[in-house]
Amino acid sequence: MAQYKGTMREAGRAMHLIKKREKQKEQMEVLKQRIAEETIIKSKVDKRFSAHYDAVEAELKSSTVGLVTLSDMKAKQEALLKEREMQLAQREQLEERRLQLEALREKERKQEQKRQICSLSFTLDEGDEGGEGDRDADAAAGERPRSAGASKRKKNLGKNPDVDTSFLPDREREEEENRLREQLRQEWEARREKVKREEMEVTFSYWDGSGHRRTVRIHKGCTVQQFLKKALQGLRKDFRELRAAGVEQLMYIKEDLILPHYHTFYDFIVTKARGKSGPLFNFDVHDDVRLLSDATMEKDESHAGKVVLRSWYEKNKHIFPASRWEPYDPEKKWDKYTIR
Repeated sequence: MAQYKGTMREAGRAMHLIKKREKQKEQMEVLKQRIAEETIIKSKVDKRFSAHYDAVEAELKSSTVGLVTLSDMKAKQEALLKEREMQLAQREQLEERRLQLEALREKERKQEQKRQICSLSFTLDEGDEGGEGDRDADAAAGERPRSAGASKRKKNLGKNPDVDTSFLPDREREEEENRLREQLRQEWEARREKVKREEMEVTFSYWDGSGHRRTVRIHKGCTVQQFLKKALQGLRKDFRELRAAGVEQLMYIKEDLILPHYHTFYDFIVTKARGKSGPLFNFDVHDDVRLLSDATMEKDESHAGKVVLRSWYEKNKHIFPASRWEPYDPEKKWDKYTIR
């Protein structure tokens, strides 16, 4: 194009024609490639189906020699086609039967293998007894048949009773263990409920800067809140500040620990809980060991718990004895008596 000497319009037209010819060449190449691929596929298909007709044609050529009529030729060809189809059908039936026989043999082999595995655990005594029984049955053919109950086999016949099978899962043994667990749980629940229904006398002191000792009888299964409710009923008539107070405004302090309302007295008794200055599971009347001569020696005595208004505690928690009080923590252990 660099040597073309015509106008710009003619140069553009020539360029357009060149591009058009190149595009047509590409389309022709794609078309040739597609035709070649279809030809290859068709030849493969023809080869796949030509074997049957090639055999028929070879048989037809060998059986027809010389001049024959068209009708004889067609009849001979149809007969050969039918014979060929019958041969193929018989071959397919034989192949199918062979596969069925192989599947049957495989099934029998698996059953035999399973029988061998099942017969691994046995006793020689049982086998000898079985053989003697057969011989006795043959010798006494004229005698009366055995009763149905005597001929029943044992449930575990075929297993060796000398082998330890305790490590194997056993439904009956597991059910028996579950029944025993349930029975023990019910017995434990009954004993616990019996202990919870037992009554005990709790000595406490209403503390407003000085002690006012009282006693109340409750069940061991009562919570601290239920105890405070019962104690409040007896304190209201003697103390004016408690007449409008509710249970949630009271605190129960035992052995310098503030006990939560949701804990039961049974919990402290069973766990043998201890406080900073003594056991939490004794609620009888004892004098404070800190008033004795040797206050550093812990004794087997329990101090009377204190019932306190929460408002009084908030005002006086920096003064003894409220300065020693702290919330109860079941994870914290108080193994030694403390006076500080």
